[in-house]
Amino acid sequence: MLGYLSRLAAWMVFMAALILWPAGTLAYPAGWVFIGLFAASGLAGILWLSKYSPSLLRERMASPLQRDQKPWDRVWLLLFMVVFLGWIVFMSWDAARTGFTAIPVWVQALGVVAIVVNGAGTWWTFRENAFAAPVVKIQEGQQVIDTGPYAIVRHPMYTSALFLFIGVPLLLGSWLGLAVSALLILGLAWRAVHEERTLRAELKGYDGYAARVRYRFVPFVW
Repeated sequence: MLGYLSRLAAWMVFMAALILWPAGTLAYPAGWVFIGLFAASGLAGILWLSKYSPSLLRERMASPLQRDQKPWDRVWLLLFMVVFLGWIVFMSWDAARTGFTAIPVWVQALGVVAIVVNGAGTWWTFRENAFAAPVVKIQEGQQVIDTGPYAIVRHPMYTSALFLFIGVPLLLGSWLGLAVSALLILGLAWRAVHEERTLRAELKGYDGYAARVRYRFVPFVW
């Protein structure tokens, strides 16, 4: 547990540097709200998973590049992490460039709500699926999950991420960051399609599940 908490602390210090350094000031309330939200959600996730799903906690805290991971996913995840971190830096810089006034406070509050929805959706996914690893691989004993959010969409974690990609630029105050969100969403969609090829080929029962639950991200859309 202490090791996980130490990693969370180090990650939050790193994220704080990514946000505050390009902003050029510590007087960035939205940046501090963002840091606080992620610290709180990270701590809550560690505490809940340590009690109810320790194996999933180990998976979520493991290296993003793993031996059993599909090779294409290693490349995708590395590129995605670079773009994501660059996105955070860019939005902080962009918000400072506009004097932190480009987005009204009430819209920033909507961004907070979207980030909270992402956290709730992530928790719901974790509660239903102890195999929700951050990398594409088939785990020992893995089986198809079709309850909870998986009865609505096939990739509920990605659905939750849509709220994150919209909420973060709104909170941080960057309309241009919201435009970049479209690229992140497209990247996530590409991964979902390729991930499903692995699931259909290697996970028993996934074809039948995909026939029952037709939509990947958004019901009645895709």
